[in-house]
Amino acid sequence: MEKKIGFIGAGKMAQAMIAGMVHSGVIPRENIMASSATKTTVDKVEAKYGISTSLHNVDVARYADILILAVKPDLHPSVINEIKMNMKQHVIIVTIAAGITLGNLEQLFGYQIKAVRTMPNTPSLVGEGMSVICGNHYISEHELAEVEVLFSCFGKTERLEEKVMDAVPSISGSSPAYVYMLIEAMADGGVRQGIPRDKAYRLAAQAVLGAAKMVLETELHPGELKDQVCTPGGATIEAVATLEKEYFRGTILAAMESCSKKVTALT
Repeated sequence: MEKKIGFIGAGKMAQAMIAGMVHSGVIPRENIMASSATKTTVDKVEAKYGISTSLHNVDVARYADILILAVKPDLHPSVINEIKMNMKQHVIIVTIAAGITLGNLEQLFGYQIKAVRTMPNTPSLVGEGMSVICGNHYISEHELAEVEVLFSCFGKTERLEEKVMDAVPSISGSSPAYVYMLIEAMADGGVRQGIPRDKAYRLAAQAVLGAAKMVLETELHPGELKDQVCTPGGATIEAVATLEKEYFRGTILAAMESCSKKVTALT
């Protein structure tokens, strides 16, 4: 791809995306530019990834064909006000912030823009991200596909209608935190029973990784895969029964609902 890619904001998520793009070879590193408010960050990013950087958002806005707003939701109004008169005519605007809608972007810019709303997650840092994407009616199928290619550099992508985008953080954006808590709890349980902590973390993490891979590669229903582990009268069904008794499913559902309510409140 010959497009120039710009990042306004160079935090952890932006760096994960930059790393994936650079390592994939889809975008030459000389075609990527990022800005940050601190010299420490821009120096670090430039040294680590070999891309161009700037302390000024306008520099990136003027450079990019695809401009990724990698800043927090509350910073979008001020950033957009700063750059909206300093961009290429046919630039594609991409937001990765929870709660920022396509309508929000169009309103903040105040004129017709090609906009893409996305929700990546932190496993993008290790090339196993899950990013959900949708575009507004000004962007073509080809242009949306180009954005999808970029996000595929650091994981999987799915397209969804915008009407369900506020639900995405609860299932893929924020959910790694739930899984980390599960792994931590499993490791604590192992330590409680005498397993060294470093080994307990590896055992728990690999079990979660393997279970996820089973769901994706076998395409069997998770309930069917669970049943395959639960032998009659065995230890696993006892553990499952306890999880059901302690409202494991209900707790996850409640957590997801809380997450989605917060996302909606951000808009």
